[in-house]
Amino acid sequence: MSHATHANAALTFRARLRLARLIVDHDWSIPRAAERYDVSWKTARKWADRYAAEGPAGMLDRSSRPHHQPNRTPQPMVRKIVHLRWKQRLGPVEIGDRLGMATSTVHAVLVRCRINRLTHIDRATGEPIRRYEHERPGDLIHVDVKKLGRVPDGGGWRYVGRQEGEKNRSATATRTGGPRSKHGNPLIGTCYLHTVVDDHSRVAYVEAHDDETKETATEVLRNAVAWFAARGVNVQRVLSDNGSCYRSNLWRETCTDLGITSKHTRPYRPQTNGKIERFHRTLAEGWAFKKFYTSETVRLAALRPWVHQYNHHRPHSAIGKAAPITRLDNLAGHHI
Repeated sequence: MSHATHANAALTFRARLRLARLIVDHDWSIPRAAERYDVSWKTARKWADRYAAEGPAGMLDRSSRPHHQPNRTPQPMVRKIVHLRWKQRLGPVEIGDRLGMATSTVHAVLVRCRINRLTHIDRATGEPIRRYEHERPGDLIHVDVKKLGRVPDGGGWRYVGRQEGEKNRSATATRTGGPRSKHGNPLIGTCYLHTVVDDHSRVAYVEAHDDETKETATEVLRNAVAWFAARGVNVQRVLSDNGSCYRSNLWRETCTDLGITSKHTRPYRPQTNGKIERFHRTLAEGWAFKKFYTSETVRLAALRPWVHQYNHHRPHSAIGKAAPITRLDNLAGHHI
């Protein structure tokens, strides 16, 4: 039986019991017992009375929650709050305004009903998100393109500030002969990261390119399939969005040549490709914007080591905090 007491308790369970026994069993006066244990007379009497009525069990802490809560939000109002939150995904401010209630009251109800966060709800339909995972590595790979503005020589505005960042951008555009926007602003180009993620293991493959054409996309697919094959993974299906490079005849023909079934997500539903969308967030936070890079060359040089760290050493919460590479079939080849 646990005898834990709350953090600010003046007496432990054993001290309360000894105090109460002195008064009840050994006829000590309340002032004398209170002085012995350095507590107030009121506290000494409370524990003595509880011991007399309940025995040692009365020495345990009780909840400070009131027996009755006359001001608690009525159930009909709670149902209205839940309906607006669940069906319309409104926040506490909007719900409070519609129902004529304090925002804090609405928030308290949402917390109590455990719907103050809606990360498990599909925003488009309001239905619970159905998560899936294919049984074996290679059963399905996700592909997509992550676009990132290139880092100018000297560093970007995120780290050196707007004024210095624009100066670095202009100097880099001048040096490389880069184009200018219709407003005359210097452009230094975009880095297209072609990413591939295995659905079962979450192992990732990434290539950086200057475009997202069908030729580049199919080249990346061939390279990724070969990379996975070298690690004992036979790719069966590939899931992509509806970008032009993935809708091309070349993409379809390449999938046929590789013996892969090509699938596409539903239009305007990025949730269908959620695993790679989540990987892009991790990629941005862990590599692209993690630290100060003095140029795009320096940042790209750090990409391959980061992907290796992600695959081989970073614990992934969706697979039991294991490294993705540990879920591949050829266990002996994890350190290839």
